[in-house]
Amino acid sequence: MKILHLDTRPDWRGGQHQILMTLRGQRARGHDAQLMTRRGSPLEQRSVAEQFAVHTFPPRFARLNAFLCLREIVDQQRFDVVHAHDPHALSAAWLARVHRRGVLVVSRRVAYPLTRTWPALARYRAAHRIVAVSQFVAASVTAAGIDAHRIGVVYDGVEIPAAASTEARAAARRHWNIADASPLLGCVGYLLPEKGQELLVRAMKIVVPEFPACKLILAGDGPMRGRLESLAAELALQNAIIFAGFVEDITSVYQALDLFLFPSLAEPLGSSLLATMANGLPSIAVARGGVPEIIDDQRNGLLVAAPDAAEFARAICALSRDPQTARRFGDAARETVARRFTVELLAENTLREYEQAIRLVGVS
Repeated sequence: MKILHLDTRPDWRGGQHQILMTLRGQRARGHDAQLMTRRGSPLEQRSVAEQFAVHTFPPRFARLNAFLCLREIVDQQRFDVVHAHDPHALSAAWLARVHRRGVLVVSRRVAYPLTRTWPALARYRAAHRIVAVSQFVAASVTAAGIDAHRIGVVYDGVEIPAAASTEARAAARRHWNIADASPLLGCVGYLLPEKGQELLVRAMKIVVPEFPACKLILAGDGPMRGRLESLAAELALQNAIIFAGFVEDITSVYQALDLFLFPSLAEPLGSSLLATMANGLPSIAVARGGVPEIIDDQRNGLLVAAPDAAEFARAICALSRDPQTARRFGDAARETVARRFTVELLAENTLREYEQAIRLVGVS
């Protein structure tokens, strides 16, 4: 198949990593996988470095310019499938009438409901297949009035690293100035209100009196950073919380951690949670959004019923007091990823959705 992936985000987040892994998986299976993304974006730079064919939208995104650029590319080449990975990319494909020329697939990776306005619904109804990142997201699309038979679910995929050696773990902890005996908690993600990191800062106020050496690392940047740093100072937690900012080599975080925390208020799935589980770490997460599709409470992690700082603190303390159970959760988490959330399954299941879309076009 000849496939064109569309992405308009200017930054590097979990969705862009999934696109790059999808490109790799499709190329490995003999398909001509190409990309169209913003000029100068991290996704463009990384894809070019891996020698994918990359077309670009202007760096300052505007729907008119985007659709004109896209129309030129699809006029020049005949693609079997055009796969839009975000709403702006879908708008450009819709305006370029891609759905009239061939197969149009769109990914849906967000937790908020699909807007019920005519333009929004018309764009999604023009797509031959909607690929949701979880059953939770698929249900939100159906609730907006899209036919369920046109929606499929493809979970994110993550690479499963080799288990970290004692030496690698010690080096990772030295990198973050963590003493051997200090429990290290961590959260990886963009710093936004809906990601829930404020809950963790407040939970640390409860955890530290019981575990004085405990530290929390927040890996990621975003608009909430200033607020979180101010809150940490207000609660006298400056020495207990590490604001790491954007971390290029995120392995240096995972290898250092004892326990991963995922406080997102309504996560569509949770790519950083999957990466953590692939590293064999025990996790505590809020039972919202797509998270219960990943974590089986008390088997491969702990779920707290509500986004509440006191509940998180109780769960943190309970697992910190019971390292045997924490290790069991981590082992089960790694097995869950190996069985259900690999990069191989990401590639294969995405191609399966394309085949479904092609069949739909063939009978319409």
